[in-house]
Amino acid sequence: MVAPPPVHAANVSPVAIVTQTRVLTEHAAAFAQWQQHVNDVIASAPGYISGELIPPSPPVQLDWVIVQRFASRDTARDWLESATRSALIEQVQPWLVGNDDVHVFEEDESARAPVPVSTVISTPVLPGNEERYRAWQQRISTVQTRAPGFQGYKLQPPSPGITDDWVTILRFDSQANLDAWLSSPERMRLIAEAESFTGETRIRTVKTGFDSWFPATPGATSPPGWKQNMTVLLVLYPVVFIFGRLFGEPVFTDLLDMPFWLSLFFSNAASVVILSIIVPKTSRALRWWLVGDGDRRANLAGIGLVTALYAAFLVAFWLV
Repeated sequence: MVAPPPVHAANVSPVAIVTQTRVLTEHAAAFAQWQQHVNDVIASAPGYISGELIPPSPPVQLDWVIVQRFASRDTARDWLESATRSALIEQVQPWLVGNDDVHVFEEDESARAPVPVSTVISTPVLPGNEERYRAWQQRISTVQTRAPGFQGYKLQPPSPGITDDWVTILRFDSQANLDAWLSSPERMRLIAEAESFTGETRIRTVKTGFDSWFPATPGATSPPGWKQNMTVLLVLYPVVFIFGRLFGEPVFTDLLDMPFWLSLFFSNAASVVILSIIVPKTSRALRWWLVGDGDRRANLAGIGLVTALYAAFLVAFWLV
């Protein structure tokens, strides 16, 4: 990671710094701990709003993805250029593999890592060929909108002082559909057309959401986001209720006399750990519904079953 040279901009819209970095496996735990320290330091940076760390998800996503949101492009650039950031980067430089990709996006839903899979494509354009590249982007975007599972894309021009590349974020509903598009004959033909005015393209994939809680069957696509959300809620509600009754009130509040804000933190932390164990088991039990997106009867049956379980929990806990 190398801090970019000073460049000044007048953009006051919220932005997100998205950094993709590859870390040596033996230093993964130390890198995660270092990132926690970075979070503590950056919290006091002017204009800082929030951050997000997405660990690798091999074999699809090999990079750590760090998203840092700032109130404006100027405050984001101030952080990127700061001596504080440079000193922090120096601490982990020996742990990193290759060069980082650092991009600054206007902060909207497209700037965030989408569910369940996206890919960040960095393309250097030869000087004087920017208009040719824009026209080519229009052609390829028209074709890719017809690709199965396509959910949208965002094109980001170069950010002076940060990256000279044009950056495209593609969103697909599953890894299988993304891979099919990336290797499709239509895309290969269009990529060949652009070889005369572009340099070597870099592609990095990001998986997010609850995917780690929904183990994939080989050859099957990830469950749709709304099914994942319904399943998580199905487990989350009873876990939070039961844990609160057994530990939250009698132990954290009454016995240890914790303030509400602290007991809530420990309760949430424990709930996440419990969910990471129970949700994969629940997803396996509901796999007939989760992966049956094209089966209308299975969809209706699954929705009916989960909704009935919601109602059962509500009635049971109301009677307790």
